[in-house]
Amino acid sequence: MPVRHRIHFPPQNATDLPQDEVFFYLVEGGDKIRMRFHDYARIYDRPGLYEQLFYDRLKCTSPGKVVDILRKTVEANGQDATTLRVLDLGAGNGMMGEVLKRHGVSRLVGVDIIPEARNACLRDRPGMYDEYYVADFTDLDAELREDIGEWDVDCLTSVAALGFGDIPQRAFVQALQFVRPGGWAAFNIKDTFLDPSDTTGFSTLVRELLFSESIEVHHIERYWHRLSMEGNSLAYFALVLRKKDELPAELRERFDMVD
Repeated sequence: MPVRHRIHFPPQNATDLPQDEVFFYLVEGGDKIRMRFHDYARIYDRPGLYEQLFYDRLKCTSPGKVVDILRKTVEANGQDATTLRVLDLGAGNGMMGEVLKRHGVSRLVGVDIIPEARNACLRDRPGMYDEYYVADFTDLDAELREDIGEWDVDCLTSVAALGFGDIPQRAFVQALQFVRPGGWAAFNIKDTFLDPSDTTGFSTLVRELLFSESIEVHHIERYWHRLSMEGNSLAYFALVLRKKDELPAELRERFDMVD
């Protein structure tokens, strides 16, 4: 029987916070523990808490949405999605990997910066990934670059992990470097990241990628990612891009990724 956790949301007048600062209370053994939604290490340490919070209570739809548009886009371009060799950035406890595996991708490699994510995936979804690295993609050593490169990745995915400081733009550019030319990238971002008034680093990076000659934009769709604690729908964009060529040196240099 899956463990059911006692989750309490704070009063609505206490939730007027940036999305990455929103918190909830977890009741354990009589103690009321305050946790941020982005306290992933503490959440992953508790079996089933991530799923109960984000999927049962807040109705997150993003893994299924992003994989569905990736599959349709790839197949519309004459490729079978089962041939994809996927690098799943910010893999967490394997929710995205589970959906990708259901669609029969050829290879599936996960990466996350915290060991608690890998531990949770091995605990809850053993065998889901062909390999799962705990690595900081802003600071990869030569041996790990070579090891990941040997997977010959032709698709990058990242869901509910970009922006808000979870995955820096530098790490995303490094991950995109592993995708061979002709390969794909499928990810989601909060809708405000495509607003011209947003000048944060990740928002700037996404807009530069969309207008880069090295990238083809194949699909952009606005959809409802999940509910907020107040029951409001949070709008995100799902994107599928094709990498035509290696990213230009000036773009990599701007985001500190020149080798």
